[in-house]
Amino acid sequence: QVQLAESGGGSVQAGESLTLSCEGPGYIGGRTRTQAGCMGWFRQAPGKEREIIAAIYIVNGDTFYADSVKGRFTVSQDNAKKILSLQMNSLKPEDTAMYYCAADPAGLFCYDVDGYNSWGQGTQVTVSA
Repeated sequence: QVQLAESGGGSVQAGESLTLSCEGPGYIGGRTRTQAGCMGWFRQAPGKEREIIAAIYIVNGDTFYADSVKGRFTVSQDNAKKILSLQMNSLKPEDTAMYYCAADPAGLFCYDVDGYNSWGQGTQVTVSA
């Protein structure tokens, strides 16, 4: 059973923007009396390992960004709609990859990739020069 589903990918030119969304039964934001949990965005380019690029600590909204996307990407959670979003601005050709979301229900340090599970199937982002 797919726990999360990503959407919003597409083909754009460098400098343009895209917004990715992630939703599904695996969404963990908005839980009451929770003291842990992270939701994150990852990407994997052809021939490269999957990397975490952004994450949000669902308890207080603290965010983490990889250096490669800091200042250009923004992760946010809408607990009413149970959607995790990734606003991507000033896209570059090197941002081309399959993008995934995942949840770490027990996460305390959202940059730690080991606890993430409930993966989606990904959405492709292609940025041309």
